[in-house]
Amino acid sequence: MITQHHVHLRDAHKTRQFWLIWLVLCLNVSAGIGVIGMASPMLQEIFAGSLVGRPDLGFTQLDAGQKAAIAAIAAGFAGLLSLFNIAGRLCWASASDRLGRKTTYFIFFGLGIVLYLLAPSAAHSGNQVLFVAMICVIISMYGGGFSTVPAYLADVFGTQFVGAIHGRLLTAWATAGIVGPVVVNYLREAQIAAGVPRAQVYDYTMYILAGFLALGLVCNRLVRSLDEKWFMKPEELAVLQAREHKTAEVRSGSFGIDRGRFDLPAMLAWAAVGLPLAWGVWMTAQKTAALFH
Repeated sequence: MITQHHVHLRDAHKTRQFWLIWLVLCLNVSAGIGVIGMASPMLQEIFAGSLVGRPDLGFTQLDAGQKAAIAAIAAGFAGLLSLFNIAGRLCWASASDRLGRKTTYFIFFGLGIVLYLLAPSAAHSGNQVLFVAMICVIISMYGGGFSTVPAYLADVFGTQFVGAIHGRLLTAWATAGIVGPVVVNYLREAQIAAGVPRAQVYDYTMYILAGFLALGLVCNRLVRSLDEKWFMKPEELAVLQAREHKTAEVRSGSFGIDRGRFDLPAMLAWAAVGLPLAWGVWMTAQKTAALFH
């Protein structure tokens, strides 16, 4: 699938591959963002009293103090998912360099389907650690899907216009940001209204999101190498690159982007980023400790 050819921005959205990758991203993000949106209430309503040492109590039986306590634990759970989102963007994108982008997305969808289908069973078994681990892996693949797609586009369309093509593809992320939460909230409210116990409200939702991933798996399978008719002709590319080179000669400086070094300013910059992140990791670990007892 990897090509050294380049597709012009004006033609990228005319190809079937663009829209297949659009669906791949949209379905992956819809499933992931759906879980993110319901993570806190899901944990509280499924495990309820178990989070505060009272496994005999359901969510509706908890008093105000107990609900406040499990809400704090759920907030830590949301923070833990944020860390896995960050880690997934780094680790999965790096892994895709070795595995290939299409294979990486096959893992996202294949493993994701299994985890989404098994998560309700883990929840009903009362195994908090297993349930939390499953959701963390799911969110890592949500982050990984988002960070891997630019390289996927470069493999298919070339690098000349990959930034602009990626910008157009981000409409899939915007769409998913609506579809995922709407589906999850609608199903949750419908089942609560139907009298489904709160500990079971999310089962059907997880199965629907697994269906999203199954559709994404099919779309990813259908992505093929582009027909040569879509590639820019060598002379057209040469003219474009010559124009860009001429423009670049007029410019000077690094535009704020340094070559990279390890001196005092660099150390201070890393500290400004690393210390708050380390503090966030520590606070998250403290808040989620109850999940692993």
